[in-house]
Amino acid sequence: MERLLVTTALERSWSDVKPMLFLGEWCRLYSRRDRWSELDAAVLPYHWDDRAKFTVDSQYLMSLHEELLAELSDILNDHHGVDYSLRYWRILIGPWLGYFTQTLFDRWESIHHAVTTENLSGTVVLTGLTDARVSNDMDDFLWLRLGHGWNHHLCARILMDFTCVPCDLQPADEIYDSTSSGQSIEDVRSGSASRWKAQIISMYSHLAGRLTRPTDYFLIGTCLRSVRDELELQRRLGQVPRLVSAVPPGNVPTSDWCRGWKLGNAASSDFGSFARDLIPEQLPTAYLEGYEALCDRANRLRWPRQPKAIFTSASHFYDDVFKVWCAARTEEGAPLAVGQHGGHVGTAWSFNHDHQLEIADLFLSWGWSEPNEPKVVPLGMLKAPALPDTDNATKSRALLVTGNADLQSYELASALISRQYLDYLEDQFAFVGALSQTVRDALTVRLSVHQCGWEQEQRWRDRLPEVVLDDGLLPIMELVATTRLYIATDNGTTYLESLFLDVPTVIFWDTSVWKIVDSAVPYFEDLARVGIFHDNPESAASHVSSIWDDVRAWWSSSEVTAAATRFSERYCYDPGDVLEEVKRHLVALMRESRR
Repeated sequence: MERLLVTTALERSWSDVKPMLFLGEWCRLYSRRDRWSELDAAVLPYHWDDRAKFTVDSQYLMSLHEELLAELSDILNDHHGVDYSLRYWRILIGPWLGYFTQTLFDRWESIHHAVTTENLSGTVVLTGLTDARVSNDMDDFLWLRLGHGWNHHLCARILMDFTCVPCDLQPADEIYDSTSSGQSIEDVRSGSASRWKAQIISMYSHLAGRLTRPTDYFLIGTCLRSVRDELELQRRLGQVPRLVSAVPPGNVPTSDWCRGWKLGNAASSDFGSFARDLIPEQLPTAYLEGYEALCDRANRLRWPRQPKAIFTSASHFYDDVFKVWCAARTEEGAPLAVGQHGGHVGTAWSFNHDHQLEIADLFLSWGWSEPNEPKVVPLGMLKAPALPDTDNATKSRALLVTGNADLQSYELASALISRQYLDYLEDQFAFVGALSQTVRDALTVRLSVHQCGWEQEQRWRDRLPEVVLDDGLLPIMELVATTRLYIATDNGTTYLESLFLDVPTVIFWDTSVWKIVDSAVPYFEDLARVGIFHDNPESAASHVSSIWDDVRAWWSSSEVTAAATRFSERYCYDPGDVLEEVKRHLVALMRESRR
């Protein structure tokens, strides 16, 4: 049977009369199920559900990333009349290049899977989409890649340039995008008090910036526990404390004159050729047309010209003004320290992790180390969580904390990818369904504040309407303070915080998706032997039900305590005076760089 290929949730590209093939589950928004459930439509199996294929593809893409980065660095050096190292360009454009290439490959593979396995009658390509454009900078790219319009445009390029599928061009007359609410989380949380606080901090930082010395340490996006900690660290480093916020790059339009170049060999019809064709077209304007303005904006800031060391835990991914400044300073010899800013690092693999180890001179981990990673220093938790004071009598709830995944993938990692989030949700429903009634009555499910288009709240309410849901806006430590048992469901940050706080914890996830690196396996095996870690929801639910009446007795037993302590010392270590430890390593890094 012939089917019309549909690549998007934008319903203008659908048909009410023709059989259809949805390219992926991202086409079928849950809130629109009354519409798509009535259609003659199948869904293409997701190519990265084959984990062996995912492993092979990851190795290929990491190798291709290095090739493309070297080629693009040469092009940009020549175009801008500079002679910077590969590291300079890796710091500035590496995150975008990695994300874009991995995004492009995922769409490429899905489309070619459809073309080679299905009988396609054609596809509808929507024209005039607002988001079918080149991103301005990294932050803009991260916003665009969430939208249906940008992804549909990307799929259209593949279909029109590299397949024989008939493409019917139709003007877009709708933008139906559930990934954008029009209101940020910051807007939801912020009130007049927080705005006044931000203004006061901004005024203080402006004044403190006038006292910045050219050789001061530079701190930004440190992910320390509080503003007070960041200021105190700088005081201990012997400089006037200041806070530095992200500075947005200016908006710069594209110019055809700037984009008439090619990368490497773009003559063949394979994916590498397609990526080399599209990168000159899609490179954010901040790196091309706006590069001089970006450098000028960074140079006009009151930031140290010859910093003893640079320290960040997050800004090296998304902040282009910082990245161009940091790249220039490291080119001149300033050392860069990167801190671990969340979980997954050290227990699993991701492109993000590999990138930050490549650019850093020093990586401050939460406790883990690797013999073949000399840059990694086991410092301990930089952002040590703390619980508000609570009467033990109020610790009556079980707290299940859920994670998220984007509708369509953009980064390689041993984690949920795209459609697999639906399998993850089924595991959560299975876990709750297998609990004793007593535990279910005491359960709160904490939803991710970023629902990423999966509309998880409505799915929970339809499937298990009796379960108490938390929308993710309340500070999580307020919930943990009333929790008898903490239940983590993904390899992220939350269970590291609960273990750090000695909160009784049970963890479960599908290890074929959340694959654990070899060095971490023995530590998770220890947790599994004592019932903390489980690789399926039914086992976790059975254990939770069995210990519920006396969770503390289980948690305080010698076997459980030993396993939890060994794991915590490795992955969520308490460094004591964390500021003194960070100071010590930054000073040592500075001295080492001057030898």
